[in-house]
Amino acid sequence: MRTLTLQFLQQHELDRLDEEEKVNKLLSIVKSNKILVLDGRLKAEEEAALIKMTMEQINKRFKGIEIATLNPSTKTVQGLSKLRLDMASFLLGRRQGLTVIGPASIVKEMRKDPNKILLFTTRK
Repeated sequence: MRTLTLQFLQQHELDRLDEEEKVNKLLSIVKSNKILVLDGRLKAEEEAALIKMTMEQINKRFKGIEIATLNPSTKTVQGLSKLRLDMASFLLGRRQGLTVIGPASIVKEMRKDPNKILLFTTRK
């Protein structure tokens, strides 16, 4: 029986790292066959660097990654709650959200709608 491992990582653990260190940290977690849940979003440049480095490292053992991001919706939020979300977005650099990254050898598919990510895994 194979165990499915989720690793939760807080955004502040990545904030002190430069782009290359972040990408290396994320890839090392995913390459150890863990599904990573990050309590935030990567910057567009960081996500592009992650994808680029992933493509460079694909081989027989490492098939790549699957990635999905949820962004908080402010369409249904009003009043003080909307002001709080807008202020947090301003202070945090629009990094709110949730990111899921998993190895392509385990993650069969990720489906995303505005409010949830459905993660389907393969069994070996």
